[in-house]
Amino acid sequence: MYKNLSSLLKKFWEKEIKQNPLVYLILAAVLTLALYVRVYRTQDLLRFYFDQGRDALVIWQLWHEGKPFLIGPVTGLAGLFLGPFYYYLIAPFYLIDGGSPVYPAIFLAFLATAGIAVTYYIGWQMQSRITGLIAAIIASFSYYMVLAGRWLANPTPIFLTSALLLLAMWRLVNKKENRKKMASGSESLRLGEWLTVALMVGISLHFEAASAVFYIPMVVVFYIYLYLTNKKALPNRSVILTSGLIFFATLLPQVVFNLRHENILFNNFKKVIFEEQSYGSPFTSYNWDKKRQFFWDVFTSKVFPSSAVNKGLYYFASLAGLILAFRKIPKAISLLVIFIGIPMIGYFFFQGNYGNIYDYYMTGYYLPMILLFSLGLGLLWKNLIGRIIVITFLIVFLRMNWPLVGNLIAAGVDGPTHITLGNQLQAVNWVFEDASALKEFNVDVYVPPVIPHAYDYLFLWQASKRCGRNLCGMVKEPQKEIVYVLYEVDPPHPERLENWIARYRGNTQVEREERFGGITIQRRRRS
Repeated sequence: MYKNLSSLLKKFWEKEIKQNPLVYLILAAVLTLALYVRVYRTQDLLRFYFDQGRDALVIWQLWHEGKPFLIGPVTGLAGLFLGPFYYYLIAPFYLIDGGSPVYPAIFLAFLATAGIAVTYYIGWQMQSRITGLIAAIIASFSYYMVLAGRWLANPTPIFLTSALLLLAMWRLVNKKENRKKMASGSESLRLGEWLTVALMVGISLHFEAASAVFYIPMVVVFYIYLYLTNKKALPNRSVILTSGLIFFATLLPQVVFNLRHENILFNNFKKVIFEEQSYGSPFTSYNWDKKRQFFWDVFTSKVFPSSAVNKGLYYFASLAGLILAFRKIPKAISLLVIFIGIPMIGYFFFQGNYGNIYDYYMTGYYLPMILLFSLGLGLLWKNLIGRIIVITFLIVFLRMNWPLVGNLIAAGVDGPTHITLGNQLQAVNWVFEDASALKEFNVDVYVPPVIPHAYDYLFLWQASKRCGRNLCGMVKEPQKEIVYVLYEVDPPHPERLENWIARYRGNTQVEREERFGGITIQRRRRS
């Protein structure tokens, strides 16, 4: 296996990179810079809030209490949980520095960047290296793509799994590349690619169900498409059986959890789908008008982060390129339309989660959408006028996105409403330094989402790192004379913060107070 891999890499170097040095020099620079803007100052700027604290506490229990898990984070639908693979994926990185969330975040940023590299490869295989480069540049430096790539959350790995899923499907569609293998009766191609499809769909369901759940009908339509266009790529019975077992294996932890807890997941699923009517007519005014605008805003924002430019002009140019290119690359365009279009139809029917659909639900479609847009521009590159249009687009794109990316990674942590890991750790460490002479003390925290999972974890991590099991004297119960009161600003609901602080005004006195950006920490003495 090592020799085969070494031979493939040597062949790729000799036949591809050496013959196209400029392309790969630019690609290497793009990917390096893409990773840089996703990991730079993670220690300061990581968004560590409710979900991140909740996940970190679960992983802490795995390493320190020996508690494995069969389910992952909760979905937007009450009572439905993702699979646990996300937790196991990032858990090893929480062992670094005693539990720092920085290293899991860096790892996820690396996976997101790897997804961009795969997207380049697909664009090259579908049309040209220029198409792949355009897609890589957009995905690397789009402000909202950078934000998503810096997110320590379960949807982030789906950048890579969605790209690998699309690649496997493309290899099945691309009859020209695979004609010899299919003609020779080889089953290895179909087996490998269909196993990849099954595995990527199953694993993606562990990351973001709102994206991946629509992969299932999309793959069904893809199967029908292959039946009509390329029957030799269809799986035989053994491939179907093996792929089905692979897919089922990805769901096995939830199945076991469901059986051990009196069918709770299945009952919740049945309640959400049938009793709460999570799917309905797509032709209501809400579904049709608002969701159509929502999809347009989601996908165009990944290219143009504001309305300061005529988005429609460049999308029209890309559409014109796609129409002109359809005769040359019909399989590529058809595959991307299936990959993106079938899930979008499903979202029009979806009415669950109180009718709410959030931007991150589309994470599994960001890269394919960018690739489809890039295919149109890639065709325009073939003539002088088209090259002028593409170069103009790239200049406009970078002028709009790069300043936002630069401001993001250069931001300070001391703004009046700023709250990220940098000033969160400043506040937490201030408590332990101030309480170093105390035997025991309490900590109480207010955050706008009410449940302070983030600080529960940060205090636990830092206390364990400093003092081990003793936690430096930090206790929950009983009440101690000294209590450290930490609260974040809550501009939307200042009355909630006021009511929370009012509990301390009559029976405690402030002895010391510090502010770290949008975080206030007080040492109070009970009377």
